[in-house]
Amino acid sequence: MSENIMSKTGQRLFRTSMGRRQFLKASAAASGGLMINFSWLGTAQAQTATDAQPVRLNAYILVSPDGGITAMVPNPEFGQNVMTSMPMILAEEMDANWEDITAKTADYSPDDYQRQFTGGSQSIRQGWQSLRMAGAGAKTLLLMAAAAKWQVPVASLTAKNSVVSGPGGKSATFAELAQDAALLTLPEEIALKAPEDFSIVGQSKTNLEGHKVVTGQPLFGIDYKTEGTLIAGLVHPPAFGKTLDSADLETIKTMPGIVDAFVFDAMEPDYTRNYFDTTAFTKLIAIVGEKTWQVLKAKKALQVKWKTFDSYSEKMDRFGTLVDTAIPGGLESTASHREKMEALLASDLPVLRQDGDTAAAFANNEKVIERTYYAPYLAHNTMEPMNFYANVTDDAVHVAGPLQAPGFIVNSLASRLNVPPGKVRIEMTRMGGGFGRRAYSHYLVEAAVISARVKKPVRLMYTREDDMTMGIYRPTYMARFKAALDENNQLIAYQVDGVGVPEHSVHADRFPAGAVPNYLARGDAVQSNITTGAFRAPRSNFMGASEQAFLDEVAELAGADPIDFRLALFEKAISSPVGEHNDYDAARYAGVLKQVREQSGWDTLPASVKKGVGAYYCHNSYAAHVVTVTEKNGSPRADKVFSCVDCGIVVNPIAASNMVQGAVIDGIGNAMFGEMTFTDGQADKDNFNRYRMIRMNEIPSSVDVSFVKSHTDPTGLGEPPFPPIFAALANALYQHTGERFYEQPFVHKLESLKD
Repeated sequence: MSENIMSKTGQRLFRTSMGRRQFLKASAAASGGLMINFSWLGTAQAQTATDAQPVRLNAYILVSPDGGITAMVPNPEFGQNVMTSMPMILAEEMDANWEDITAKTADYSPDDYQRQFTGGSQSIRQGWQSLRMAGAGAKTLLLMAAAAKWQVPVASLTAKNSVVSGPGGKSATFAELAQDAALLTLPEEIALKAPEDFSIVGQSKTNLEGHKVVTGQPLFGIDYKTEGTLIAGLVHPPAFGKTLDSADLETIKTMPGIVDAFVFDAMEPDYTRNYFDTTAFTKLIAIVGEKTWQVLKAKKALQVKWKTFDSYSEKMDRFGTLVDTAIPGGLESTASHREKMEALLASDLPVLRQDGDTAAAFANNEKVIERTYYAPYLAHNTMEPMNFYANVTDDAVHVAGPLQAPGFIVNSLASRLNVPPGKVRIEMTRMGGGFGRRAYSHYLVEAAVISARVKKPVRLMYTREDDMTMGIYRPTYMARFKAALDENNQLIAYQVDGVGVPEHSVHADRFPAGAVPNYLARGDAVQSNITTGAFRAPRSNFMGASEQAFLDEVAELAGADPIDFRLALFEKAISSPVGEHNDYDAARYAGVLKQVREQSGWDTLPASVKKGVGAYYCHNSYAAHVVTVTEKNGSPRADKVFSCVDCGIVVNPIAASNMVQGAVIDGIGNAMFGEMTFTDGQADKDNFNRYRMIRMNEIPSSVDVSFVKSHTDPTGLGEPPFPPIFAALANALYQHTGERFYEQPFVHKLESLKD
């Protein structure tokens, strides 16, 4: 969205994407100065401000008369700390005093912001340039205003700590200059700082919303309400493969506090879905009442009959490609899914990539190893139950709540309500967890349809049982790996076959592709009516776990140290890579392994310390972990974890460390205990009394985090540390127990070893 150029003096300049002529400029109104609303999508809106109101220098920055600076955060917050890191980037380029900064979540506005989507670990990576440009652009306007006021060259001025200083001791605060600055047009070229000159980015800053969170201030969607808000609940089929037959709604309508109960379609039957329109059940029963408890009682009292549906197909727009998706009828079970995956794995799978001749290499080498790995469905189990507020009137549609991808649901909502998208206001609240679940915002549409029917504002509330039994789940996967070593114990051939329901997990161009002369990747999937979706590091969370566990076993067969074995492969990928489409940087990949090796003291740990390693690349970043295991209460547990990540420039080190530590604990918990199973279409677990989560006394005693020092632009962080922790734990457990772990969750094998 901007062009990087060099000035004659060698200074790095960036050209705005719209240029001077595309900015709108108007004369100041009597009530105050002009506000220029800068957008990286190429729009600008002229507005006015009174002396008592904050001045909007661009879509990201408002300056108040009292000196306060509000940083508008375009991306939803669900714990990745964008409410602090994004303001840090703005403040850095603006040269603002960090103590002046507050943050506010922006409403969904595609005219103002480039990418209002939290997912794929892309918030900072995708927003980095826009945020820097916004901060630098605001500072440029303030410097220009001071130059005009003092009749001096802009080059003679400096900005620091929200103050512009000039020749002869002149100075003015940003607040004093903001009204004049808003009258000006940004030049076509603005300068950005060199990373070595950063004074805010790269320094640890406490969470701007931390105090609000811990004191219980209303930040989350579940807190949102307006006068007269009603509570809505849903009744859905008890099993995937079933739909509504009939329901006795009239009886529950007479219950205390119940306002209405009705059947509705969340989506019209002929609607073409987009990728994030995934929803398990479209025909639902809504129960609307005055209080939550009244709605819950009515849900329990409702008499409903269900029926099994037949196979059908639906149209889906997959990012511009229209496809027909087959939805099988009938009731599915975990046992039948495993049988189908095993049968598919034994078939001739579609080839995704092939280098050399793997068949010949396997036939001509004696050291061949083959292993199969399995992982179950996983439920997201967000801390904050699924919820959304909606107020649909004849004049407007106002929705508010926790979601990751407003841009992917706004057209779906507008289509369902038969209103233009411009009539929809989406207000984003802080999320109590997401990890992919809240990218599928069908619950927003459900809330809006209910509000339109009762003609009142409503807050739709899912129970924990609703959330855990309605989808959306991490797919179930199975993968078979095969490797051959030559007479020198060099990896000469490698094959990965992946299957899953309803997708496979193979990334054909990732490591060890490019490091092995004979390489084959294949994959296929089994269709299902059980809805699945993104789950922290989609597909990678299984492939990173299984691939890295398998490579450890290959290293053992070769008689090599696990880290040495991997580093030797990276050296081959650096010096003589195979293929042209390897999607990783082998030097950076090796770098995190080398750093975590030193960080953990891998080579000097006593033999009595059982340890494992795992490393993986995904979401444009590299992560490696070393895990040590100890015995606790009769069972092996992860004791110490050493984590190294290369994610480019680290904006906020303390928050980044927290994110890695969270990924480690989340990964260990899912590896050890995470599992959802199905019997005849019904989820076998509907609350935490049966769905096992990691407990406080089971987390590692320490998680030591380091980052590779870099001036590379930031890349992903929320997801990359997650996949390799599964494997590092599995490899450490092997060292401790002498048994390899081929199936998740690991707890089942550990329990069998006790027997």
